[in-house]
Amino acid sequence: MKTLYDIPAPAKINLFLHVVGRRDDGYHLLQTVFRFIDLQDTLQADVRADGEISRSYDLPGVSPEQDIVLRAARLLQAETGTSLGAHLGLDKRIPMGGGLGGGSSDAASVLVALNRLWDTGLDRSQLMQLGLRLGADVPVFIFGQNAFAEGVGEELQPLVLPKAAYVIVQPCASVATVDIFSAKELTRDTKPVRITDFPAAETDFLLQPPQEVRQFGHNDLQPVVYSRYPVVSQAAKWLSGLGVEVRMSGSGACLFAGYHDLQNAVLAKQEIVATMRTAGSEAIRLINSVHACAGLVEHPLRHWVTR
Repeated sequence: MKTLYDIPAPAKINLFLHVVGRRDDGYHLLQTVFRFIDLQDTLQADVRADGEISRSYDLPGVSPEQDIVLRAARLLQAETGTSLGAHLGLDKRIPMGGGLGGGSSDAASVLVALNRLWDTGLDRSQLMQLGLRLGADVPVFIFGQNAFAEGVGEELQPLVLPKAAYVIVQPCASVATVDIFSAKELTRDTKPVRITDFPAAETDFLLQPPQEVRQFGHNDLQPVVYSRYPVVSQAAKWLSGLGVEVRMSGSGACLFAGYHDLQNAVLAKQEIVATMRTAGSEAIRLINSVHACAGLVEHPLRHWVTR
C-alpha cells in the first residue's frame, strides 16, 4: 500500500484580526490577513486496505474521537465513499492553544494528502467546503495562499505579501478559543476595512529602525486574552521592555513580532533567549518557547490540489 512521509502542515499568523459583527447563528464575522510561516507540524499517512482510520501518536488531552486529524480523514472517507483507510502519524511542533492554527493546518494537510493517496479526486473548492465543516481556519490552508479573509474566515482573496520573518513567542498559557469568542467584553463592531486598505500598509507590521513598530489594524481578541490570561499580557510587557513590540495571533496565546529578514529575526530570538537566561524565574514563568520563522510565499501543498 502507498505511504506519504513528511507531509507539511505550516502554522499561520493573523497580521490583524477585526471582529466586525455577529451572525444570527452566533458565528462571528471577521476580517483578517492570514500569513503562513515555516513553523510546521509534519504528518505521515499509510493507506490501509481495511478501511480503518487510526493514529500512531498521542496528544495530551485529545482523545481519538476529538482528534481533528482523524475527524478530517473520516469526513473525507464518508463524503467520497472510498473503501480505503489510513494510519496517520503526527510530529507536533506548532504550540497547541496558541492561535497559530496548528490543528486546522493538520486537518487541511490530511484532507489534501489523503485526497491524493486515495485518489478521491476532489478539487480545491470541494476540499475547502469539507474543511469548513471541521473549523473556520481550515479552508485557508487548503486555499494555499496568504489571504485577506472575511465572513467567518472562509471568504478568501489572495494577497502577495512582502518578504518577512517573525519571532513567535509562546507564553506559558493555552487559550480556549471558544471562551474568548463568547466573552461579553469582546468588541464585535469594529468598522470594516477594504482589502485595498491593507497593501498600502502591508509593511507596517515590520520592525522599522530604530525598532519602532507600526502595525495595520489590531486584534480585537487581544484585550480579552490579556485580561483573562494575565501571563500573556505580562509576557508582552516583558518583551516590550526588551524593545520587542508584539501582537497576538488569532485567539492567542502566541505573540509575534515582524522583521525584514530571517537573520534579524534569529538575532532577536537569540537576544530574547539570552535575556531569559539571565532574568531567571520571572521570564521562565512567563515564556515557554521562542521561535524564529520565515514567512512563506504559499502553502507547500498548494499544488497538490487542482483548482
